[in-house]
Amino acid sequence: MRCVAALFALLLSLAVHAGAQKYEPLSASVQSALSRTVSDRAPPRSSFQDSMDAIDWLTEMSGRLEKRIPDREARFEFLRSVHYEATRAGLDPQLVLGLIHVESGFKKYAVSSAGARGFMQVMPFWIKIVGSGDDNLFHLRTNLRYGCTILRHYLDIERGDLYRALGRYNGSLGQPAYPNMVRMAWQNQWSYAKSKLALR
Repeated sequence: MRCVAALFALLLSLAVHAGAQKYEPLSASVQSALSRTVSDRAPPRSSFQDSMDAIDWLTEMSGRLEKRIPDREARFEFLRSVHYEATRAGLDPQLVLGLIHVESGFKKYAVSSAGARGFMQVMPFWIKIVGSGDDNLFHLRTNLRYGCTILRHYLDIERGDLYRALGRYNGSLGQPAYPNMVRMAWQNQWSYAKSKLALR
């Protein structure tokens, strides 16, 4: 376990620039679909199918996130939003937590050297392409909506290849450091399995 932690710390120290998605021309149909996805604002209901699942997941993830987001109410709002936006985009919420861990260290107002913003380090050019001019990338749900939509778009382009999709998300396609960091954070910090006690 110490070896894994040391490797993770080494990878984090590498000069990887967070959130440097690169502009790529989109077909009109893709642009329109992405625009519809990011403009659908309010969640109609929770993404949890079972209230006990929600309690278990939120309790577990909240404990892991407490040092990074000390305010309990803010932490639960963040986790509910991550779960909803990830699930809505067809992504594993724990993967999204791993990506946020690497991209911004859970800092809401993080800005990368490339100009990417917020928890998921979304590049501002996305607002011009698929959003509306008043979208605020530091707003929790807006940032998560864009980030999850963009990652889903890259997964679709790469036909489900997470390694390549993560490379596109970071602007480092073909380089292993970033996808490996996200996978390590996902697996070592944010993996989650339902309690066996809940199955009895």
